[in-house]
Amino acid sequence: MSKTHKNNPPAASSVIADLLVKEGLITQEQHDYARRVRAKMRTSMPLIDVMQELGYVTKEDVTATLRKNTLSLRIGDFLVELGYLREADLLTALSLQKSSEEGKMLGDIIVEMGYIDERKFNEVLSYQLGFPLIDLEFRKLDRRLFAKASYETCRQHLFAPVSAEDGVVTVAFADPLDEKTREVAMRIFGDNIQPGISSKRAVLTAIASAEKGGNAEETPTDDSSVVGIINKLLNEAITNNASDIHIEPLKDRLRVRFRLDGVLMPHLELPLELAPQLSSRLKVMAQADIAEKRRHQDGRILFESRVHGFNLDLRVSFFITIFGEKIVLRLLNKKEAILDVQLIGMAPRMLSRYIEDALDTPSGVIIITGPTGSGKTSTLYSCVSYLNKLDTSIITAEDPVEYVIDGISQCSINTKIGVTFEETLRHIVRQDPDVIVLGEIRDNFSAETAIQAALTGHKVLTTFHTEDSIGGLLRLMNMHIETFLISSTVVSVVAQRLLRLVCNSCGEPYTPTPQEFKRLGFAPKELAGANFRMGRGCKDCRFTGYKGRVAVFELLILNEPVKQAILNNKASAEIRRISMETSGMVTLFEDGLVKAARGLVSIPEVIRDLPRIAPPRPLSELNRILGTQP
Repeated sequence: MSKTHKNNPPAASSVIADLLVKEGLITQEQHDYARRVRAKMRTSMPLIDVMQELGYVTKEDVTATLRKNTLSLRIGDFLVELGYLREADLLTALSLQKSSEEGKMLGDIIVEMGYIDERKFNEVLSYQLGFPLIDLEFRKLDRRLFAKASYETCRQHLFAPVSAEDGVVTVAFADPLDEKTREVAMRIFGDNIQPGISSKRAVLTAIASAEKGGNAEETPTDDSSVVGIINKLLNEAITNNASDIHIEPLKDRLRVRFRLDGVLMPHLELPLELAPQLSSRLKVMAQADIAEKRRHQDGRILFESRVHGFNLDLRVSFFITIFGEKIVLRLLNKKEAILDVQLIGMAPRMLSRYIEDALDTPSGVIIITGPTGSGKTSTLYSCVSYLNKLDTSIITAEDPVEYVIDGISQCSINTKIGVTFEETLRHIVRQDPDVIVLGEIRDNFSAETAIQAALTGHKVLTTFHTEDSIGGLLRLMNMHIETFLISSTVVSVVAQRLLRLVCNSCGEPYTPTPQEFKRLGFAPKELAGANFRMGRGCKDCRFTGYKGRVAVFELLILNEPVKQAILNNKASAEIRRISMETSGMVTLFEDGLVKAARGLVSIPEVIRDLPRIAPPRPLSELNRILGTQP
């Protein structure tokens, strides 16, 4: 990481923008105009992004210019201008560097202070400057190259030789922008070197390993090492609260990503040669066919975590791709506590209506709808937990059982032994249940079963995959369920999504841009008093600006006016209007907007992830309907 940044504040002019002028990609007039536009913006935006928004340059133009002028860049200004670092944070880091007696590199200070993650730092340099990102932990190093340089020299200048091919020596640098370090490497290995980027820790570990006489990257390939890699991977997924693990073969490597708070995040990369062994080991654990490599397969794993002290249930999918088998593991943690229905995230008045007009009704179908990964199962089981009483018989049919609740009868579908969904539904009604829980309405048969059970006096809870609450009713109609049956049995439909919470450690006040105000459907004065926030990124949130998730809801209660509209085959827009007027329905977008105004979620998340079907109502009216504090 760079020593080359001078101990003074960044210049007022943009170094990258000046380079674009120098290369003839923009004129000085365009440069000056972009600066004036940026100065008038309510929300801070990198000058380079402003120029791209104005259509003066493309991302490719910027990247090509950066790669052509690598040696004239200073890492601090570079990160600020690309929007990865705030100017105030850069000034703080420069001040700390100036007062440091150890002569620390600026990049080290930026990472240590938590302004940017080290891997993100390296990824930015790699992508923008064209240096390959080298993961030394999973690379075989050519130990003969270490004979040309003393270990002390490599340690002092933080580089490690990786390989030599066709006269080109690949060298991993902790700071490829440090000109003096590159000059040292070129004196040792010759002028024809290919710089790469690696973390400081990885470089020092590789040097230490080479010094001990072992190969810094000799990844063992015996069974025990593969078992160790998988065990470590699963334990790390539990530690990070990941919901899914993606093991993906690419052209030249095996990429592992975790889904954290609903978003896939890079975790590590492995040599492609390990793919067959990892796949075989996971197939053995999942009781799948290890000899079959041409067809897709599924399986289940019960992993005993000695690190965390509990068993983890995983659903595994093997999918054939052109580069090999992609493996996705879904973590079904039975140890996870079930939320109280009071804590699922519904606004006070919406929750009150849901409990009184849906959960406390003696019979009828209660539907929870949303796309995959929207938290439907968590909401479903908070409702089941609320209904779980000594005088109530609850029975479920799930594929698979994701939460274990004491006191209810749960059935996990297993088609391999003939326990199918259809067979289970036929037997459920003979078990004298008060409440029937169907994991999902998946076809006409399950829809008709739910309706018939409700007609005979049962309470039925289930989930559906639709865009919003009205879409749940339309989907039932498309399954050829008569409208009079829907209106007489369905008592409520809840649509939901999960949005990422703004990190409390680094959340800052945020003013929406004019474009965001336009997309929200409000003028700035109409949102006066809203406490919008945006996360800057810190160690607590893995530099994403988000930590944890919260659900947003849309509750449709089928009161008499709504039932009459369904019987009359009214359009979905008309049903929505009637529900808003008579039962206080708030749309997903409106509920998300209210949570954003309280600083819980960010405006970009609301705009990007929630359907905006109609213009939202004023914020004050929404707070009144939901019973939330402005």
